[in-house]
Amino acid sequence: MKVIVRTQVRCPLEQVWQRFDQELFEALAPPFPPVRLLRYDGNQEGDQVHLSLDLGVVQFAWVSLITEVRRSETESYFVDEGLALPPLLTYWRHRHRLLRLSAHHTLIIDEVEYRMASRAVEIAAAPGFWAQFLYRQPIYRRYFDTASA
Repeated sequence: MKVIVRTQVRCPLEQVWQRFDQELFEALAPPFPPVRLLRYDGNQEGDQVHLSLDLGVVQFAWVSLITEVRRSETESYFVDEGLALPPLLTYWRHRHRLLRLSAHHTLIIDEVEYRMASRAVEIAAAPGFWAQFLYRQPIYRRYFDTASA
């Protein structure tokens, strides 16, 4: 399954890239499931992010590896891929794309591809994944529109 969510912010591309950091990562954490950040190396190839998802009586590890980073004047992105994923989630690839729209506007594109234990589970989980990424839009706008003011 794929999820693609686009958010335009009023902030130059370079500034958005520089502020894709641990502070933003923590601000983007959804209210459910509660996520605890255990390790955040950054957004360079080879960096890792370790999370604990808290589902009440049980907690699941999530480990992602930054596998690709590209930068140019008009587009920058990095890709995180799941190394250790919660049960039922068998594949995770998230490309964080930043496109220069103008000198003061950037388009943030979350491109997520995931697979789950079965197609039926993927379909049932799809609204939750969409909600997780749509949840980011107002946070991105507050975080970056303020940065360029």
